[in-house]
Amino acid sequence: MNDSEKQVILRDLKAGRDALSEAVGGVDDTLAKRKPSPETWSILDCVEHMVETERYLLSRLRAAETVEQPFEKSRREEKIARLAADRTRRIEAPGPVHPHGRYETLAEALAKFDQVRAELVEWVENCTGDPRRMLTDHPLIPGPVTCAETLVMMAAHPARHAKQIEEIKSQLQSHGSSTT
Repeated sequence: MNDSEKQVILRDLKAGRDALSEAVGGVDDTLAKRKPSPETWSILDCVEHMVETERYLLSRLRAAETVEQPFEKSRREEKIARLAADRTRRIEAPGPVHPHGRYETLAEALAKFDQVRAELVEWVENCTGDPRRMLTDHPLIPGPVTCAETLVMMAAHPARHAKQIEEIKSQLQSHGSSTT
């Protein structure tokens, strides 16, 4: 991965984290734990999910195997970038990254996210291979997935859930829900 590719990935990772920061700005722990309805996630649940997803996908990057030729499947990177933050299409999270009340406070969950994100940034900064020739897997995508595709997903994922957090705040405000 050359320096300009790294800078693009690092910029996109920062943009995702910035979207998350903006979405949770002004949210206290009481609001973070409230759910619009019993079957939906709270803001804290969303952040916990992002931590677990980030941790899992980073493990997949670290486990990637390098292949001789770049792997490209119908310009999937572009499609992932376009669809990853789009909340109009529901994507069911795999069970292992569902929230399970691992964090007591929003600050604790955000700190854990930032810790894992810092590990991801370090991985990108130290990556000397071509992420399109580094193959791994993803629980929602059949067949091999490139590390380039995984990085696109990881960059967009917080922006997707930032939108969900905004939806949750709006629902709580309009419905006066106090579900915990």
